[in-house]
Amino acid sequence: MPDIRTIQLACGLPLILEPMPGVRSVGLTMLLPAGSACEPEDRQGLSAMWSELLMRGAGALDSRGQADAWDRIGASRSADASTMHMRVSCTVLGTRLHEALPLLADMVLRPRFDESSIGPARDLALQAIESLKDDPHERAAIIAKQTHADPPLNRSGLGTVEGLGAITRDDLVRGWTDRARPGGSILAIAGDADVLGGTGGDDVARTLDALFAGWAGAAVPVKVGRSATRGTYRHEADDTAQVQILALHEAPAERDPDSRLERVVASVLSGGMSARLFTEVREKRGLCYSVSASYATDRDFGRCTAYVGTTPERAQESLDVLMAELERINTPAGAATEEEVGRALVGIRAGLVLSGESTSARASALATDHYRLGRARSLDEVAAQYDTITPRLVNDYLSRRSLGAVTIVTLGPTALRAPARG
Repeated sequence: MPDIRTIQLACGLPLILEPMPGVRSVGLTMLLPAGSACEPEDRQGLSAMWSELLMRGAGALDSRGQADAWDRIGASRSADASTMHMRVSCTVLGTRLHEALPLLADMVLRPRFDESSIGPARDLALQAIESLKDDPHERAAIIAKQTHADPPLNRSGLGTVEGLGAITRDDLVRGWTDRARPGGSILAIAGDADVLGGTGGDDVARTLDALFAGWAGAAVPVKVGRSATRGTYRHEADDTAQVQILALHEAPAERDPDSRLERVVASVLSGGMSARLFTEVREKRGLCYSVSASYATDRDFGRCTAYVGTTPERAQESLDVLMAELERINTPAGAATEEEVGRALVGIRAGLVLSGESTSARASALATDHYRLGRARSLDEVAAQYDTITPRLVNDYLSRRSLGAVTIVTLGPTALRAPARG
């Protein structure tokens, strides 16, 4: 397989190229340091509005003209905000890549932020917040993040009603100009080997150098505080027939060698219908309608989140059993079995294979890797990390693993009792 190349463009933007034999499309992902954590405290919601407005006109093209231009080259496009980044993406046939690049550059350098589009974008953002009333799981997840994570990493990507109401066009323009800088941004392109391989990659770099000529500077780094509520119990009253339970604890960051072992542990707990939590909480006891655990990483932190959705009558026992299982896996009595580890590794490898079939997924993974690790990894390199993992290695990790401060959030009719921990 052709090697991944990283080229530093004249403006300082890292360009990552991965030719993929056997495909005819290319996926592009650009990360810009303009996520929800980057917003002023009283203007939360800027990134939510940016993600909509970037799709509503750029450069000489208004909203309709921009949509028509992308459609003419058969491209799909998107813009969405995460905690740290605005992600601008598109997928197009490799033969149309050089037609897509100027459209992408305009979205980044010359978004129009037309006055006529700002009202509808704000309304959509406010509607997304309003819709949380009908989505208790998502509402509980937002509350859990606010309670557990360090500020401003604990913000909801939806913004706030007050912040959205205060945002002006000047805030949008000035904020984007300040945040959308090559310093801290990353562009990754993966796909059609005929286009990206050999001198084709150099042609792409030259095109981008011309498009981004004059672009300069770096966004101000985000100052991260310290959560005052991590490790606490918080209940949100909600008059429903369901109870949402979430338990969060810190875990290795992506750059930590233990992150691959933590990923196996998460799969042992919640990798399917044979996983621990599904078996112990739902199948054996019939306590809930949904149970899961997930592990998410970033450059500087990692986090595990366990979830149970149940009824008020079974909520306390569900929480007790959930916490018991999260604690038990770190003890000799709860050691991971050879079968569990084998099943987890099969699931992880299958996920890697599937992600390798999508040019857009590869572009996103390359950009994310560069941010978290300072370099992009091939699928073969990522897969090789799991080749040496054995049950003994997993259990050695579990013997020194600790949940640390666990934040518990419940949403339902009545508060629960946070389980005592040994």
